[in-house]
Amino acid sequence: MDKIRKFELMEKIVHELEDLKNSQQAIITKLAKIEVDNFDLANKRLEKDLPDMHQRVTDNLDTITSILQDFASQTDEYSSQNNISALKEQEEINKL
Repeated sequence: MDKIRKFELMEKIVHELEDLKNSQQAIITKLAKIEVDNFDLANKRLEKDLPDMHQRVTDNLDTITSILQDFASQTDEYSSQNNISALKEQEEINKL
């Protein structure tokens, strides 16, 4: 795999991790809304299971955030070390 393609794949993974992070944040918001709504209902199953679900999703979000930060840094470092912008410019010139 050439350097540009590797960088593009790394960028794609960064974007997918960002999407995953956003999805987890949305799940946390929905769980919190259900927990609040259940204050009036007092459904025992929801009272029992929702806090654990909320904690697991929060733990996943923390892990995803950490991975995203590390991988985004690696991607930026790879771009700098391999001068990806100059390689892309040269690739465009070669197409002409």
